[in-house]
Amino acid sequence: MTTIFRTQTDFIIAVDGQQYQTADFSFDELFTASDPSLWLRAKLAGCQPAAPRDPGSTAWLAPIGSQEVWAAGVTYFRSRTARMEEAEAAGGDIFYDKVYEAERPELFFKATPARTRGHLAPIRIRTDSTWDVPEPELTLAINSHGRVFGYTIGNDVSSRSIEGENPLYLPQAKVYRGSCALGPGLVVGEAVTPQTAIRLRIFRDQALAFSGETSVSQIKRGFDELAGFLFRDNEFPEGAYLLTGTGIVPDNSFSLRSGDRVAISIDGLGELVNTVE
Repeated sequence: MTTIFRTQTDFIIAVDGQQYQTADFSFDELFTASDPSLWLRAKLAGCQPAAPRDPGSTAWLAPIGSQEVWAAGVTYFRSRTARMEEAEAAGGDIFYDKVYEAERPELFFKATPARTRGHLAPIRIRTDSTWDVPEPELTLAINSHGRVFGYTIGNDVSSRSIEGENPLYLPQAKVYRGSCALGPGLVVGEAVTPQTAIRLRIFRDQALAFSGETSVSQIKRGFDELAGFLFRDNEFPEGAYLLTGTGIVPDNSFSLRSGDRVAISIDGLGELVNTVE
């Protein structure tokens, strides 16, 4: 298993406990390779050993080049329930149950690379929203040929008040600066199993304000299925990231505040930490 971390000046590639350093690396080349694992092994041959850096305490940039970030919704039963609660709160129609059971998944555009934040970078909540939540999500790295080859942690920060007011407001609830975080690094290889745990902790004033846990086994749809629908009648010349939905949603009484610290951990992928502003 290989993990790629990115800083302002270089890239760190961690393999079996050893870290290597290089400035000659491109996520775009990785995502366009027909066999990303083979391309990465060849790239490692030119890397120099590096002094170890702690992945948790280092401020990494998001592991992204020119890739678009997309997201899938209503892939967990809990997310179905939460979306129905949003619609009920606004007195709107309830149709999320149909999406959960349908053959076609909900897929939507989430972020450009410029709107995507890395580990220890600030994420944002909208100034015109009254109900905001993080959404911890296993995120698929999909190459330009439509094949899933790696994984990272994603935070699909969302305005539940705006989305609940009207489903047509989904782009405004989901797509704005600082609404997405990825990291801390990109793991290439088979790092995820159905038993893989996903955990969310939110700290406020140094105290734990919320915690929750789920597992990959609770995702209704397969990864290849989601990637197939994303690439159906579409093209991603530099590949894409796809957030696979959330199974952890805070209670309706909870909303993010400026200064909150959000920590998302996924077994085998590390922990993504961001502060809200």
